[in-house]
Amino acid sequence: MTTRTIVSAVEAERLARAGALVVDCRFELPDPERGARDYAAGHVPGAVYADLNRDLSDLAKTGLGRHPLPDAAAFSRVLGRFGWRPGTTVIAYDDAGGALAAARLWWMLRLVGERDVAVLDGGFAAWKAAGLPLETDVPRREPTDVSVRFDDNAIVGTAALQQLLQNPQCLVVDARGAARYRGETEPIDRVAGHVPGARNRPFSDNLGTDGRFKPAAELRADFERLLGAGTPDDVVHMCGSGVTACHNLLAMEHAGLAGARVYAPSWSGWIADPNRPVATGA
Repeated sequence: MTTRTIVSAVEAERLARAGALVVDCRFELPDPERGARDYAAGHVPGAVYADLNRDLSDLAKTGLGRHPLPDAAAFSRVLGRFGWRPGTTVIAYDDAGGALAAARLWWMLRLVGERDVAVLDGGFAAWKAAGLPLETDVPRREPTDVSVRFDDNAIVGTAALQQLLQNPQCLVVDARGAARYRGETEPIDRVAGHVPGARNRPFSDNLGTDGRFKPAAELRADFERLLGAGTPDDVVHMCGSGVTACHNLLAMEHAGLAGARVYAPSWSGWIADPNRPVATGA
């Protein structure tokens, strides 16, 4: 089985013609319906639309952050609606460099054991810049009956994180912007700051000025400086709600540093209990 991380627009177009499932994951936090409107206005030919709130999260769950992972049964139904089968090549894209929410879908498919899944480098903008076609028709894909299971060992919950924080080898990496991490501003969650002991590496540091991922060698050097004497297995990624954290995980895997995990509830889940400690500053 081919293992993928990111693909160019030209390669994505070739894979789509060869039968890959293309998934439009565009989403905007302040306007949750915008992604669906943008999809309707024009998308990659044959692409289905995955809504972060409805398809890649279960907002009915409480205490697990703003974007709790859905149950495996619910995700199975989403994949079945898309006409997905195990082993199908999947290309995910958005218009936020992969952060909202293509990398989230990439991670979720990795959690169910799929390796042949990639994020479109540069996203929707790169597709358009390559002069590739768009369409407005919603594709009719034959539904499938599939059942997937998440690899729970690759998901970190709050109780597990609290235990891991006692281990000096554990490296918690927060993907939010520096001002939010330091607690200087908090436009989304009710409490500002970060998990004590977490280090900050904004997901935006994975991208160049053109909105594409930096070269794998450059990303590897960046993350190895962060790791120090540690290994990727020591890393737990987090962010505000468990979405942009997946971007750092994707960047590490693209750099050949596999083995990190994601703290799924992330900051919004951590502060669900006011008794949990909060750190501010650098």
